Amino acid sequence: MPSILAVGSVAYDSVKTPFGEAEEVLGGSATFFSVVASFFSRVNLVACVGEDFRREDVEFLESRNVDLTGLEYMKGRTFRWKGEYSYDLNEAHTLETELNVLSNFRPKIPKKYRDSEYVFLGNIDPTLQREVLSQVLNPRLVACDTMNYWIEGRFQSLIKTLKHVGILIINDAEARQLANEVNMVRAARKILGWGPRILVIKRGEYGVLMFQVPGEQSLDHGSSLVVPVSGGDLTIFGAPAYPLEDVFDPTGAGDSFAGGFMGYLAGVNRVDTQAIRQATIFGSVMASFCVEKFSLDRLRELTYTEIELRYKEFREMTRFEDIEELDKVLSS
Repeated sequence: MPSILAVGSVAYDSVKTPFGEAEEVLGGSATFFSVVASFFSRVNLVACVGEDFRREDVEFLESRNVDLTGLEYMKGRTFRWKGEYSYDLNEAHTLETELNVLSNFRPKIPKKYRDSEYVFLGNIDPTLQREVLSQVLNPRLVACDTMNYWIEGRFQSLIKTLKHVGILIINDAEARQLANEVNMVRAARKILGWGPRILVIKRGEYGVLMFQVPGEQSLDHGSSLVVPVSGGDLTIFGAPAYPLEDVFDPTGAGDSFAGGFMGYLAGVNRVDTQAIRQATIFGSVMASFCVEKFSLDRLRELTYTEIELRYKEFREMTRFEDIEELDKVLSS
């Protein structure tokens, strides 16, 4: 089974929502991504932590098929983030950020990780993202994430990174900011013109949109990703969010989506159209589980049987008949 190289942050979060709060709990983009992706594939984690990183958290990650050879221990404190959500759970209000050891982090890819076929570049400086790619031999698929901070402050560097990326996974606000376009289709067309073949736009409680460039080029030379949309120059796939009765903490939902998305692709070792669309649903499935409890608590107890059942619920939720079948029903 191919492995995934995941580079990003490991953190301790303090989060408050209308439904409760949690102090100094395990978080970070690479943490959520790795734990979720480990349900489907092996994960090689590259990140940094401080001297205060708890042994129990190391043991938890090791128990989840996550290789920690690339976890660097540095002098100082682990990255901290403190945030709060109102009843509009789509947006976090950052109250405090302590970069700590993350401010001096320069990812070093262990030799045994350098032939990783699947690479996910978490939300770090785009210059560092390119440094990671320079240390990887010949990845089959590279996906990355970014955020408003890098879009605003490192725009040109980010554009350089996108030239080396097959899939960009960002939220709707980031897509609009990056492309300087309000309309999502226009934003997608502009972003895909900078290099990625696929753009996945996370829309929180409104689901996800996936835009793909039709043509002979694909993410993998051994398969085709082309299912052209009639009259358009983009292939578009969309899925709703899973309707939840209880949402406690949206922190890590986007990283969980990315983990489910990339984890599934690596697990089946395919990047054709069918696999990409299935991965989009698995990403949505994993994000829906993440928000049901604080931190990684729901993921700690999650089983693959639950994942399969929710995937099937997604399929039923979005299934409808072809018009030919409908004509038969109406004429009978």
